[in-house]
Amino acid sequence: MRPSTCRGSRWSSGPATPVTVGEQARYDPTVEPRDNWLTLGQAAKLLGVAQSTVRAWSDAGRLPVFYTPGGHRRFKEDDLHAFLSRNGAGSRPRNAATVLIVDDDPRLREVIRVNLEYDGMVVREAATAEEGLRALEGGDPPDLVMLDVMMPGLDGWEMLRRVREQHGLDSLPVIMFSGKADGGREKAKAGGAQAFIGKPLDPLALVEQAKALLRVRVTIA
Repeated sequence: MRPSTCRGSRWSSGPATPVTVGEQARYDPTVEPRDNWLTLGQAAKLLGVAQSTVRAWSDAGRLPVFYTPGGHRRFKEDDLHAFLSRNGAGSRPRNAATVLIVDDDPRLREVIRVNLEYDGMVVREAATAEEGLRALEGGDPPDLVMLDVMMPGLDGWEMLRRVREQHGLDSLPVIMFSGKADGGREKAKAGGAQAFIGKPLDPLALVEQAKALLRVRVTIA
């Protein structure tokens, strides 16, 4: 099962299914050795993903999770190692693909990030085109840019133009997307983007498009 998307948001792939306190597995340090229990932050560090990704995976039932009386999440280290052995999720292979997501909607960025990280990819985020351009100035460029069309200030089309001006047509694949604009496929192609996904925007289709482009560039060990 694919990891869950943002609960209660318009990007959710299904209805929210909140867990009541009575249904939560209780954290009990007397049952397991204390050093086998990890906090949310420690679990995220071990898995190599963001804390919000760990929350989404545990909410979706992908990761066993326990709760303290105060409602804080706790994870068994053994469970996390077993999860990595089964899925390889969140591990960082030497040649893992890096994706830069440029979008002003934090909910959509989270949906994309959670699903890409589940497949072992490294994800960076930028909330504006200006931030995205700065992220490309370093010596470690991503393998793919996922770029929203409509953003405040500099829009996606202008960022695409500057990316192509600075990096050329083939060195850095770009996927353009928009949940509001349609009919941009030809403009994206003319601007040097490898793909355009317009409304109605399906975040998981966007993720699959990214994986398809990366499949020919990066071999996940």
